Amino acid sequence: MPLEDWIIFTGFWTLFVAMPGPNALNCIASASEFGFRKSLVCVAAILSQATLFLALTILGLSSIIVNTPETLIILKIIGVIFLVYIGIRGLIDAGKYTQPKFSFSSLFLKSFLIATINPKSLAGYLAAFTIVINPDVAIRTQMWAIVPTALTITCLNYTSLCAFGAFLKVKAATVTLNIQLRRVLSLCFILYGVVLAFLTI
Repeated sequence: MPLEDWIIFTGFWTLFVAMPGPNALNCIASASEFGFRKSLVCVAAILSQATLFLALTILGLSSIIVNTPETLIILKIIGVIFLVYIGIRGLIDAGKYTQPKFSFSSLFLKSFLIATINPKSLAGYLAAFTIVINPDVAIRTQMWAIVPTALTITCLNYTSLCAFGAFLKVKAATVTLNIQLRRVLSLCFILYGVVLAFLTI
């Protein structure tokens, strides 16, 4: 891959993952609840989703999914319901604050679903590759530069958001501030769900 194409891809990907969304909110919320180290499960789930979407792109399946309106509508409905559910559940649980119980598998699954069911994410992956993929060169050859770059930028971005969430946890050390923080983050999940409901894909 030419250096110019790699620089364009790196710039696009940095902007793509840095835009705030449900993944960022989930990293911050999880770190503010469980601390930095445990919240890295979210990063592992997001990287798993990114690897899956990169593999779909390499196989050409992402374009089929994006060009099937029924699939996108189903993903959108599932995404809206899931985000609103997480928000409402968080609001209900925020008032009865107890020490949260950490479960690797449930946090990983929740984070993976948040990352996967957002149809905009799939469209973003497809857009990133249509910008830099040269149709005259085998896609697998080009992926040697794209995949490590995408995964590194994704990892750095979401790890820094987990660190920010852990910082908020320290700042909201009192129970009252912690409850307020959890309520605000829960409302943001609901807001993302409502925004997703009204976006045209």
